[in-house]
Amino acid sequence: MACIGKWTLLMSIALVCGCSAILGQSEKRKVHIVYMGNSPANPEKATSLYQKVLAKVLSGKEEVARSMVYSYAASFSGFAAELSTTEAASISKMPGVVSVFPSSVKKLHTTRSWDFLGLSTTSNHGLPTGGSNIIIGVLDSGVWPESESFSDKYLPDPIPSRWKGTCVSGDSFSSSNCNRKLIGARMFPNGYEQNFGPITGPGEYRSPRDAEGHGSHTASTAGGSSVKHASLFGLAEGTARGGTQTARIAAYKVCWFGSCTDADILAAFDEAVADGVDLISSSIGGSPQDYFSDSIAIGAFHAVQNGVFVSSSAGNSGPSVYTATNVAPWLTTVAASSIDRKFTSSIVLGNSLPYKGVALNTISLSNPWYPLVSGEAIRNASSPLANFSKYCYDGTMALDKVKDSIVVCYGGVGAPDATVLAAGGAGVILVDSFDKSVGFAFSLPCSVVGTADAKHILKYINSTSFPVADILPSITTVDDSLVPQTAIFSSRGPNIITPDILKPDITAPGVDILAAWSPVSSISGESTDNRSTSFNIISGTSMSCPHVTGAAAFVKSFHPEWSPAAIKSALMTTATPLDGDKRFNKDGPLGYGSGLISPTKATDPGLVYDADTTDFSLFLCGLNYTSEQVQLISGFSNFSCPEEVPSVIDLNYPSIAIANVQGSLNKSIIRTLTNVGFSGNSTYTVHIQAPKGVSVTVSPSSLHFDAPYQRLSFHANFQANSLPSEQVYLSGALTWTDGLHVVRSPVLIWPASFTDIKGKLEGGFPSTGTPTPKKGISKEFLHLLCKMLFI
Repeated sequence: MACIGKWTLLMSIALVCGCSAILGQSEKRKVHIVYMGNSPANPEKATSLYQKVLAKVLSGKEEVARSMVYSYAASFSGFAAELSTTEAASISKMPGVVSVFPSSVKKLHTTRSWDFLGLSTTSNHGLPTGGSNIIIGVLDSGVWPESESFSDKYLPDPIPSRWKGTCVSGDSFSSSNCNRKLIGARMFPNGYEQNFGPITGPGEYRSPRDAEGHGSHTASTAGGSSVKHASLFGLAEGTARGGTQTARIAAYKVCWFGSCTDADILAAFDEAVADGVDLISSSIGGSPQDYFSDSIAIGAFHAVQNGVFVSSSAGNSGPSVYTATNVAPWLTTVAASSIDRKFTSSIVLGNSLPYKGVALNTISLSNPWYPLVSGEAIRNASSPLANFSKYCYDGTMALDKVKDSIVVCYGGVGAPDATVLAAGGAGVILVDSFDKSVGFAFSLPCSVVGTADAKHILKYINSTSFPVADILPSITTVDDSLVPQTAIFSSRGPNIITPDILKPDITAPGVDILAAWSPVSSISGESTDNRSTSFNIISGTSMSCPHVTGAAAFVKSFHPEWSPAAIKSALMTTATPLDGDKRFNKDGPLGYGSGLISPTKATDPGLVYDADTTDFSLFLCGLNYTSEQVQLISGFSNFSCPEEVPSVIDLNYPSIAIANVQGSLNKSIIRTLTNVGFSGNSTYTVHIQAPKGVSVTVSPSSLHFDAPYQRLSFHANFQANSLPSEQVYLSGALTWTDGLHVVRSPVLIWPASFTDIKGKLEGGFPSTGTPTPKKGISKEFLHLLCKMLFI
């Protein structure tokens, strides 16, 4: 048994430790995506065409039929099939094929927020009548249809006649679960099941029903109905609602047990566009890939091409730079920021000194005092990992000292709350050196404190023979000084695929967000936590993404004719830049893009930077895609890339980024503005906030519009003999104003090589890939494990 245990541990951490082994085995087929560009001319014949492609590398109709996983034909061409590496390589060389790539597994990026953004509970009363015609598609873990957030009680209007979607039946779900609010629910399990086997057993429904809670949370944030007195056991009590309460929702379940395959994601994009959604919200991501080897980028390109706005989460790997995902320019990439609310859980020591921690602690201790111990002081000497007992890692502490005690644990290894609970402990004081602005639920009474308070608590423990403490339930605190800050976990730019496109685009509330939840899902994420709730408070760019979707739906309800790029521009140019003096805003637009969304302002932006498939096709030329490839992707059969290859920096984007500048700078860009103001006759003047040491000229310096939807262009030139060496990036802004509207574009310039920025920006910041202080593994702990296993 000892040998088995050692090898089990070895296999589980080998990748993390950077250890590898070469395993000889025959080539095995796995699911690949074969992407063939724009939608086929005859969608009904597409599957037959794809089967002919497969037949060139597979033998016999039966093998072709077994290999096929999905056929894509509604908004783009392609298929998913089980292929070996050799077979995939052969198909990639065939005419009409843009790319072939393995179907990887992506992950989910996981009340008061709409008030904070300026949309009061009465805002929707002034919506145009078209508000109930807006349809939001949500790609996620499904939906809990019985939630009040999906009630159609206040939606008397019939479902829009253009809607072509449906509600599919499955485990504990039927078409009767849909209504005038939740008008569609589909599931896409094929890719997952090809990878991991049949979806059976507890913990998941093979249906659109949400067993995880994540999908219900994001859908209700984007467009949920108004629910009064919503709370998590009294925390954050208020009215839970979506950005556009009258919008319809269609749920597309692509994530199973928290995993979402490329094959399933693409199938959902294809169906959603065909069903007739207006917007798609996707709080899912993986590592950045070439745009046409990325399922979300591919699906979004063709969705936008068909007039569907797509927002995606930037990821939860901050504050490290180069971590932003979903960075294609046709996507709206969303960072996460805080709101003016946090949840404090006080700790009272036996000496009567109180300390305020942060947590979603809804559990009351039954006794007034419990013994207080430090995990570090009660180490299990027989454990090979005894030196790491301060992390309260399983097996490192003396269990008799844990029972009925409150234990001080340091974050960094596993889930201390689960370890202490399993040992019969009463509660946990968790020490987190990173950030105390994000609240998390735990499986027993817990409060998170910083290292300064921890020193005082440990000093008290060592000062008395019988230290005791109490952990009080959390209370809701509203504090204007908290906001807005980029969340520590929110992934930062630069855009690792195309650095001259600034990512993320924008930020929205993603910290401590209350929204609908699946009552069968654990509140804390621990299997031992049996509490059930209809609303939960969680954090992540998964939460900020549907805020932008809801804001975009709000804008579209006023301007149904606007393109996805126009809506995106309106949100970006009316956003509010974050205060650079706050700690986690120091990395500026690399963290928050254009700033915090302002949905009401975005309904009247004055001017927009619009873009369509032709603009994106020229952008692809600038990335060295061939004319033939762009023809396949765009569907423009006569398209040719210009002889003079366009610069990607000239994409008509609402922000400006100039990357990889060495020494002197002399760069010109062009942008085109479209007049969408209510007054056709207006004159805009440019205001320049030049980056430090850079001379900026704009020509012309004023733009006179005399008709609605008139388009006028300007050139901006950026010059510098040398750039300040002490700064890792230079930021500024170009702003056009007519006295009523303010149309602001952030400007970001890199005065160093692309690779040199990373170390400078990360200095002083902790690096963590998760938005929770209770999970993860410390470097010193991993070092010891590797040393034990591989010496």
